Amino acid sequence: MLRLDAELNEDIIIELKKPLGELYPDFEDAIEEIKSSKFLISVGDATFDNLTKYELYPNIGIIDNLIQRKDHTHDIIRADHILKADNPAGTITDDLWETIGQALELSNTGECYVIEVAGEEDLAVLPCILMADSEATILYGQPNEGLVLLKVSDMKNKAQKLINGFIEE
Repeated sequence: MLRLDAELNEDIIIELKKPLGELYPDFEDAIEEIKSSKFLISVGDATFDNLTKYELYPNIGIIDNLIQRKDHTHDIIRADHILKADNPAGTITDDLWETIGQALELSNTGECYVIEVAGEEDLAVLPCILMADSEATILYGQPNEGLVLLKVSDMKNKAQKLINGFIEE
């Protein structure tokens, strides 16, 4: 398990608070870019909700049933395939890595796979960047700012540098 330590990882925490891709204050402004994506991963409940409101379904959606740390229940999850992973806040567990890897393998069929995280999914963006094909697009919410859209090919090196700063337990 990898863990963020507030004292030892101060620089990484500052970097993680900045958008890793292009920030769209309005979700609607990103729709054309989203539609042109060959493989789409969404991280976060609000992002997943926004996609499904527009009848856009990611290849992989990662949720934790919380929006800004408040309980959130999805009315309908339009995915026949729901995987589960344990991942406490501030960590990236082996279980999360393995479940993302499994979803990446299975989702090549074109069907939507949802990973429901017990704990917190915020840091799942990093293993997604490192494990996904370089053609993939990842979406996640930047709290109180909007939607972040990133191209995996642009972020692999940065994601690896960030991961290298975590503490292994």
